[in-house]
Amino acid sequence: MYTWPCAPVLAQYVLTHRERIRGTTVLEIGAGTALPGIVAAKCDARVTLSDSAHQPQCLDNCRASCMANGLSDVQVIGLTWGLFEQSLLDLPKVDFILGSDCFYDTKDFEDILVTVAFLLKKNKKAEFWSTYQQRSSDRSIEFLLKKWRLTCTHVSLSMFGADVPQLAGSDLTGNHSIQMLVITSNGQTI
Repeated sequence: MYTWPCAPVLAQYVLTHRERIRGTTVLEIGAGTALPGIVAAKCDARVTLSDSAHQPQCLDNCRASCMANGLSDVQVIGLTWGLFEQSLLDLPKVDFILGSDCFYDTKDFEDILVTVAFLLKKNKKAEFWSTYQQRSSDRSIEFLLKKWRLTCTHVSLSMFGADVPQLAGSDLTGNHSIQMLVITSNGQTI
């Protein structure tokens, strides 16, 4: 399975913050191969992995990653961005939401952020940790962050050693412009 360059960076951020993650509840959205969520589970977090309910092969990838890493207690659910289906409504309290390269296709940006905004409003102290590859300077989520009353902090990759040309034995991050964000609710209701 191929892991996009953003996943190792987010996984390293999780590992660097493993003391904050330990014992918390973590949801990974758009999990794919689920590297950040797997790392969180290995750091003793209670993890739920999610990907599109309409793409069962993605959910199968999550399950295969769990099996390969001996993680039988990680829940895998179908959760489609922008849809308020029962799987989203039934989620337990979440402390951290992880999203690796979710901001890939601009048509999905608002669906992602409305889902994240819902979860952050429901879980007042939760944080959304996200990495994405900057593909164009004219693709921005700033307007949507304001619209959904979210606050965004950019995190320097050098703060957790992810700016090195080779991360975990791979040169993926050295050839791409990866950004790290921490998004929170600004406390206002929608």
